[in-house]
Amino acid sequence: MKPSSSAPYIKWLGDIGLQDLPLVGGKTASLGAMYRNLSARGITVPNGFGITSTTYWLFLDENRLRDFIRKTIEDADLKDPDQLQAAGHAIRHRIIDSRLPAALEKPMVEAFRELVEGRKDAGVAIRSSATAEDLPDASFAGQQETYLNVRTVEQYLMSCKQCFASLFTDRAISYREDRGFDHFSIALSICVQHMVRSDLASSGVMFSIDTESGFKNAVLINASYGLGENIVQGSVTPDEAYVFKPTLKEGRRPILQKQIGSKEYKLIYDVGGSRMVRNVPVPEADRRKFCISDDDILQLARWAVEIEEYFSKEKGRETPMDMEWGKDGIDGKLYILQARPETIHSQNKAVDFSYYQLKEQGKVLAQGRAVGEKIAQGRVRVIQEAANLRELEQGEVLVTEKTDPDWEPSMKRAVAIVTNRGGRTCHAAIVSRELGLPAIVGTENGTSVLQTGQLVTISCAEGEIGRVYEGTLAFEQQTIDAKAIEERPMTQLMLNMANPEEAFRLSHIPNDGVGLARIEFIINHSIGIHPMALVRFDQLKNREDAEKIAEMTAAWPSRTQYFVDKLAEGVGMLGAAFYPKPVIVRFSDFKSNEYANLLGGRMFEPDEDNPMIGFRGASRYYSELYREGFALECAALKKVRQEMGLTNVKVMIPFCRTLDEGRKVLEVMKENGLERGKDELDVYVMVEIPSNVILADEFAKIFDGFSIGSNDLTQLTLGVDRDSELLSEIFDERNEAVERAVREVIRKARASHTKIGICGQAPSDYPEFAEFLVREGIDSISLNPDTLVKTTLLVKRLEAEGQRGQ
Repeated sequence: MKPSSSAPYIKWLGDIGLQDLPLVGGKTASLGAMYRNLSARGITVPNGFGITSTTYWLFLDENRLRDFIRKTIEDADLKDPDQLQAAGHAIRHRIIDSRLPAALEKPMVEAFRELVEGRKDAGVAIRSSATAEDLPDASFAGQQETYLNVRTVEQYLMSCKQCFASLFTDRAISYREDRGFDHFSIALSICVQHMVRSDLASSGVMFSIDTESGFKNAVLINASYGLGENIVQGSVTPDEAYVFKPTLKEGRRPILQKQIGSKEYKLIYDVGGSRMVRNVPVPEADRRKFCISDDDILQLARWAVEIEEYFSKEKGRETPMDMEWGKDGIDGKLYILQARPETIHSQNKAVDFSYYQLKEQGKVLAQGRAVGEKIAQGRVRVIQEAANLRELEQGEVLVTEKTDPDWEPSMKRAVAIVTNRGGRTCHAAIVSRELGLPAIVGTENGTSVLQTGQLVTISCAEGEIGRVYEGTLAFEQQTIDAKAIEERPMTQLMLNMANPEEAFRLSHIPNDGVGLARIEFIINHSIGIHPMALVRFDQLKNREDAEKIAEMTAAWPSRTQYFVDKLAEGVGMLGAAFYPKPVIVRFSDFKSNEYANLLGGRMFEPDEDNPMIGFRGASRYYSELYREGFALECAALKKVRQEMGLTNVKVMIPFCRTLDEGRKVLEVMKENGLERGKDELDVYVMVEIPSNVILADEFAKIFDGFSIGSNDLTQLTLGVDRDSELLSEIFDERNEAVERAVREVIRKARASHTKIGICGQAPSDYPEFAEFLVREGIDSISLNPDTLVKTTLLVKRLEAEGQRGQ
């Protein structure tokens, strides 16, 4: 039975709802709402209680602190870092030295004892909960303190006063000043909960929205060993996973991507020590593997979806959520430790789309996880300690081991931020998003390879990997009025895609799907190993290659599974980004010399004088020289479509010379679980050989659609090696012979009621070629992202003028 005397000061989670935010703060109100309403759905939240804002105000008044705090702030120039620091220190010191009145201490101690009574593991977590941290236009998350593994009454009471004091950290004072919040319009409540023993397992952060692009259909999960503060503080580079929400709801297992982080340390209980928690190194073997299982990832993602749906319903608007979780190493269960609305992308209602693009390449000095999608330039300022932050000048690139919340006032002067440690949910990442700065986190070596005064270009516009380039590279920023092209033309305008890391971002441009997804990029950049070297690993003669392959695939149950999983991840990201629009994935179309450059590849590739018209495309897939490698490609596509549920992914056969080749490839695909027509599987064929044009009506009988590859069709129509500099002036897709071939195949496709599009480079390079295609009545044009908008406007004008062919 809870003591009645505690009523104004203590409120248990089971009695708290979102309406109690002014009394217990956003963090505790959210926990109470979940504890009361989501426990029946299987979402577990540790029990606890809130120490109310009434307690905070009474504590200030009993110790006559309001006048002191007000005068200290008014007397300081808070734009001056030294005066800000001095004012904050004075206020915090006075609060911590003040006494807790008996009227407060008694119910606080009684509630603490009731919470830990009868528990073998009596530790609690004490979390600050500001009464303004749930405002839609401001994020107070992470500004106040959390204390873990608190066990004694003395530790508990001191931690509570330290929480009160943390409302006046330098960063919190500065944040309120910048945004015009009165310092006495916000109170500090405290949430006290059972500790989840994630020090014996793992913990992390997750978002029900992609933190970089604002893509709403993915759950982003960060995970590391031990207690979760290391991730929040950026002390470690965590594991990362994406899960696709729409097909997760259908019962599929759509883990789109997994990245293993370095997870250098873990925060554990300081058993027998003088501190409550301490950091210890993680063994190398554990660092190399994911710290939670796929089942845990999917369970967390399901909870994220349910939590988002609950809060969206309660608030009457779409509410993406930012959550913290822990896995208990004793009972093996997952727990939700915090949940609050995401405050960056959920508030972005702009219809313009800013597109940054490097116009030249340069020397890469460091790389890590990209935060934001911008490009910035400036001189490096390496800061090793907080005491040196005053050296950071306006417009410099801040380079450091990791940022601390107290650094926030100084971070505003930076043009970009680079850290050695941290993932995309660490403090540096969160603050960078709020400030609109590009950041690269988890570089591991940024402070050692970058030098103060060095001019650099920071690029976060190339996908998930952010790069620090030497010097100032040329780049451009395009602002696209997405609203102007939301209404789609009759001609479908699709995207050519290669890099899965750009998919979420580019999906925001109005489009009709992906007309060409090149998996060569994924194989080259994410896998790097020849598939036959994985199938026949034991036959490898090059010991150095074998050792590299063994190291790269060590975390997988088999070497071939490494290829399947990594390729499925890349294709899955593309399929999810544009779901449910069609994403046409072309099977690998490396030439033999390009395959040979993959790790272990030289042993399995012929030496050809002209690989451009040699052993490539469809001819490989049924050949005994590559058939087993093609089976791995099929297995990856099968995983994407069946396990992830991305049936919008279609497949395309490149360089199919004859009808017989087409039939052979379809048969091999069927043997590997990809049967044309089953589970909505469409199979397209490239039109890039004159035989494809001449026999288009026959090819239409065995395939579901055509996609014109203008590069190869031009090469083979004109007899020009497209790689030859000597013949470059002759190579032109606008040549009459090429246009006649294109016109002919469009006519035959329409006569046979077969879909036809183009994915070659010509319409991206030449607007007049795009006009020609529209007049001929092509079904779809697939374009490079940077030309999609202007081509859309062109096509809409042509169609409005009645120039589209029928």
